[in-house]
Amino acid sequence: MKDLQEILAIARQVGWGAADILRSYYRGTVKDSNLEVQYKQNEPVTVADIATSQYILDRLQAALGNEDFTYISEETYQSQLNRHNSSWVWIIDPLDGTRDFIDKTGDYAIHIALIKETRPVLAVVAIPEAEKLYYATKGGGTFVETRNASVALKMSLGLDKKRLEDLTLVVSRSHRNQRLNYLLQNLPCKNQKAVGSVGCKVAAIVEQQADVYISLSGKSAPKDWDIAAPELILTEAGGNFTHFDGSPLYYNTDDINQWGGLLASNGQYHEILCKEAENILAQFPNS
Repeated sequence: MKDLQEILAIARQVGWGAADILRSYYRGTVKDSNLEVQYKQNEPVTVADIATSQYILDRLQAALGNEDFTYISEETYQSQLNRHNSSWVWIIDPLDGTRDFIDKTGDYAIHIALIKETRPVLAVVAIPEAEKLYYATKGGGTFVETRNASVALKMSLGLDKKRLEDLTLVVSRSHRNQRLNYLLQNLPCKNQKAVGSVGCKVAAIVEQQADVYISLSGKSAPKDWDIAAPELILTEAGGNFTHFDGSPLYYNTDDINQWGGLLASNGQYHEILCKEAENILAQFPNS
């Protein structure tokens, strides 16, 4: 098997290629730019999702083969019955933020994560409209890359520590329910910034344009491919991404859903906010 830096170079190249495909659909420059929106489990899926998924899978498999790795993409995972046979698993979301893609907010991203056993060791998050690609390896830090430069990202917590109430929450435009709204309304930090894809939310935190993101499952929950790559990007930049009880997130298990409450932050007040969230939800009517 290639070493992690060689694999990262391949994943970055694939991320940029996937970004170009999505931008061509987004801007209507592809030959057939009709998005043909369909719905799968109440979530929109477009031809752009499917074309990008196929591109990522084809390129990774051509470069890395199928002996050492299993590949799980949002668009194909249901047909991959043997997906847990490998300890090295690629978890891919070819288009995170499909609603934002359709609505032209610009807040969509590509997530590519490599999982060893149950934890991410390599991640790429490409944000086509920002023309930025974030990448990280376990223990190797987080970097942001433009078309012609790459710089390390490390959040500086000690320099300008904010008051708890001055933190900015990054929140979804969709995927809201009564419990989440109740929680957001009762947290001490009142500043909110609406952003689409989880990848874009985490980018806002690592770029220090926001401080906290909360996910709270209701009838559905975020999936492995929504969270795995953004988690490593955030934690390698110095942030935290855990369940409310402080326990880590696990991937490539028997359940692709990430149930319960998840909190991502720049590290400031992380434990306090987790406890606060649990206390607020305990008071939610009918909880």
